[in-house]
Amino acid sequence: MKALTRICVAISVCLLLTVGVSYGQSPTASNYNDQGIDYYNNGEYGKAIANYSKAVELDPGYVWAYYNRGLAYKKLGNNDQAIADYTKAVELDPGYAKAYNNRGLVYKKKGLYDLAIADYNKAIQIIPKYDKAYNNRGNVYYAKGLYDLAIADYTKAMEIKPNYALGFNNRGLAYKKKGLYDLAFADYSKAIEIKPRYNSAYNNRGNVYYKKGQYDLAIADYSKAIEIKPNYALAYSNRGLAYKKKGQYDQAIANYNKAIEIKPTYNKAYNNRGNVYYKKGQYDLAIADYSKAIEIKPNYALAYSNRGLSYNKKGLYDLAIADYSKAIEIDPGYAKAYQNRGFAYDNKGQYDQAIADYTKAIEIKPAYSRAYHNRGVAYDNKGLLDKAIADYTKAIEIKPGYKLAFNNRGLAYEDKRQYDKAIADYTKVIELDSGYAEAYSNRAIAYYSTGEYDRAWRDVHKAESLGDKVPQEFLKSLREDSGRQQ
Repeated sequence: MKALTRICVAISVCLLLTVGVSYGQSPTASNYNDQGIDYYNNGEYGKAIANYSKAVELDPGYVWAYYNRGLAYKKLGNNDQAIADYTKAVELDPGYAKAYNNRGLVYKKKGLYDLAIADYNKAIQIIPKYDKAYNNRGNVYYAKGLYDLAIADYTKAMEIKPNYALGFNNRGLAYKKKGLYDLAFADYSKAIEIKPRYNSAYNNRGNVYYKKGQYDLAIADYSKAIEIKPNYALAYSNRGLAYKKKGQYDQAIANYNKAIEIKPTYNKAYNNRGNVYYKKGQYDLAIADYSKAIEIKPNYALAYSNRGLSYNKKGLYDLAIADYSKAIEIDPGYAKAYQNRGFAYDNKGQYDQAIADYTKAIEIKPAYSRAYHNRGVAYDNKGLLDKAIADYTKAIEIKPGYKLAFNNRGLAYEDKRQYDKAIADYTKVIELDSGYAEAYSNRAIAYYSTGEYDRAWRDVHKAESLGDKVPQEFLKSLREDSGRQQ
């Protein structure tokens, strides 16, 4: 048999010359390595490993066989074995940059970021223009939340390889994390220009449109991603989010259904579909979806918190409290779960527990306007009006357009008989929202208390025109004291 020349094709391993086996001769280490490559390329990783193992048994110094076996172990998720083989490869050949790069990939997968960075540094030291190593190191910096360092590495990768679509896409992710949406948009667009059927870049650009509130454009990009990759569960889920934002709940549910059909263990899609059912007031369906998300991912704090909201809506406050408590157990820094649990305690009339939870939420998130507002309501319910007013005021300071906080502060001022301040707050609510019927009713009562009966009647008429049911006892008093029937 003539000698055969093959090219090693296992993920751009190297150009590898191997010699075929003549009849009557025993296979060499090269033959086993070669056969391993064939099995690898066919997706038969176990058989590939067996052949690479035979190769290193025959030739313990066979660098490429160790490297190739590391690739196969990585494919099977056997990360420790992969690391051991890459380590052996670089021991035998300290200048083997690809082995450092690939060992870095496995370290990252294991969450060993500093070890991964050290390996990418070594790979770059050996090959200064190693674009993939820069990109991969950027990915580790991204995972560590070091977005500026990530951006610098992605930029370097693209200096080396100007048409590096993956680099543009990844830099876009980092820009998005920094809230630099226009720069992210530009990078995703460039990635698409280089690689017109880049489904991930379309999905990611859709996320930027979503963040900017441009939901129709987001939907168009998610749709393009799905057109390119019909089984793209993430894009279906994201398109569902955009439809939900547009109030198109049935379309949102259809998209989550498709995402779940493609990926039955997609916990986020169950959670998100639950959110739509919640919005539609279908709390039992919402609870079922949150429960499924938790079944798939038992430590899913968000799903526990969301299920708690649905239980709260059904008046099942103890179940709600249990879910919020579980969310807090999973994530002790979960400010929203404390806030929500406080609200459930509020509904049970357990105001001290509610105040404690709102206070904890504020401690975690000092600019949490809703927690200040709700703590104000709890103080109000306890008759601690000055504390209530202080919290409503803080909520308004954080969120100047907070209508409910103005309205409730007005009620507290009214309880303190500070009618001018109450009227000022109700007037502010009406400035913010001329259709806020309750504010007209409340201001009417305040005007009545100051003897301004004509203004009180004008507000009564306006409140009634907006559909508010003005208290009959108040109307009776207003008729008697003003000498008018309407």
